[in-house]
Amino acid sequence: MGEATTTTRAQESTNAIERLYITMRHLFNRGFYKPAGVSGESLKNALLQLRPEIYGSISEDKAELNGLTYVLERLPKGIEQCRFINLTSDEGYGHTHFNPIIPPKRRRNCYRIDDEQMNIEITRGRSDIYDILTHLTFLFIESEKICKKVLIEETNKTTRDWKKLEGAVQKDELSQEEKEVALIHTANILGRPFVEIMGIYKQFATEEEPERFLEIIYWLGKLAIEEEITGEKRAITFSLLLRERLGHHIHGERWANTIKEELSKNGLLRRPIHIISANMHSVMNSLFAKKTLAKEFPEAESLKVYEALSSSVNNQLREKVTAIAKKNGMIAIDDFSGTNIDVQIFDTAKMGDEACCYDLPDLPDDEKPIIFVMDYAFGEQAFETIDELLKPHTEKGKEPVFMNIASISIMGKAGILEGGKGDLMIPSAHIFEGTADNYPFKNELCSEDFEGYGLKVFEGTMVTVLGTSLQNKDILEFFYNSTWNVVGLEMEGVHYQKAIQSASKIRKSIREDVKVRYAYYASDNPLVTGSTLASGGLGTTGVKPTYLITDKILQQIFNS
Repeated sequence: MGEATTTTRAQESTNAIERLYITMRHLFNRGFYKPAGVSGESLKNALLQLRPEIYGSISEDKAELNGLTYVLERLPKGIEQCRFINLTSDEGYGHTHFNPIIPPKRRRNCYRIDDEQMNIEITRGRSDIYDILTHLTFLFIESEKICKKVLIEETNKTTRDWKKLEGAVQKDELSQEEKEVALIHTANILGRPFVEIMGIYKQFATEEEPERFLEIIYWLGKLAIEEEITGEKRAITFSLLLRERLGHHIHGERWANTIKEELSKNGLLRRPIHIISANMHSVMNSLFAKKTLAKEFPEAESLKVYEALSSSVNNQLREKVTAIAKKNGMIAIDDFSGTNIDVQIFDTAKMGDEACCYDLPDLPDDEKPIIFVMDYAFGEQAFETIDELLKPHTEKGKEPVFMNIASISIMGKAGILEGGKGDLMIPSAHIFEGTADNYPFKNELCSEDFEGYGLKVFEGTMVTVLGTSLQNKDILEFFYNSTWNVVGLEMEGVHYQKAIQSASKIRKSIREDVKVRYAYYASDNPLVTGSTLASGGLGTTGVKPTYLITDKILQQIFNS
């Protein structure tokens, strides 16, 4: 008799991700689904089998509050009240009386069409759809938990706890006493201690809506109860236009063309161009902040200046740096293509020594580098944008102009598997989760560049994942302990490298020896409970690694 083979949790988890991925693509092609129907159930079951770190106690009877906070920061306000959720392409709602609702932690336009319907615009490709559907599935699971808890079996009656919550939500204003009574009943419904509920209640409260938390729980339960009693099911639909357009690079092409026209108009197309994918402040601040703000920070080290600039109260300081940057050759292109990727172009030939904080190379003006900074892409969108950007510029009746792309640098946040928030990861290859497609490359940055700054540095492979909200410990421990030598996980690396490789090695639209640099800093360590993304942001911990990476990239560009 052979030994019985058992699958490990890591294999089961990988299988669950595969099922989620395939189901989501199938539902998208089909055009609609009902979360309480058969296809909705298969998404829920796969997510429950996976039990991602970010969603904590999703598979237990009690409510998962950190996961709820995380998800609601990435979905439009009021989504819990909507029975119909419609994912659309950019179909012109911007020209109507509807005001876009933009979630605090995700740049996407959403429109509340009426009491029952929310439309969410997808302009950043498939990763956006996976992200939204995963978060919605989490919400539906939580909403069903509430329903199970408050609907008395075999009847259409609800428990006393639910009636009290309903009464509180329907009141215009609650006294302190009424509020606490309502929260005690809510804690009962959610199976969580009162002090925990109190903390989350305060997190959600705003001046306009002090009772927002109670309302969210009420609506999540209400829709699930109505679905159970009346059979009126919630539905998610994908518009026809979205299904036709997706994967055709419509937004990426529009974005890339606008940029090339701007470069052409300013006579910069044939200059050596260095692309950096980063946020919209670190390159500009590294180039100009220290000298611009010498009066305000006469003694301070650069880090203090950057920390001050990253604080939301110092708007005037930021405006001052931006004004100097614009005087010294910066062109800012805000995005109107729907990609949500803004761009800054820095012409080093126009940078004065008195403004710029770096020693600029002594070259004729027409050979001085152009630094092209683009905001972060989201998942598969990285392929779409870079793929379009690296194509030659074509104008009617003229020969195509091949751009002189000298280097491409990608910096960003990632989950780390050893170390903690703020530590650095320098990849030598990207692997695509689930398929094991792999992209080794020569990284111009190495761990020695970052030693001696008080941060840990890890060199190795990075995994590009379908969504950070799908990761669990078992898969990550497998990657970490296996010969794949994985140091971290993020969502764009493979997609960037795929576009760079095809442009330089196959399509020959840019030079074959284009230099590439990748460096990431840790936003969380998903292997350490309590250190996942759901445990909150980086605060100023992110300032030091961000500027350290930016500085190394700029030094290499100016020394090349």
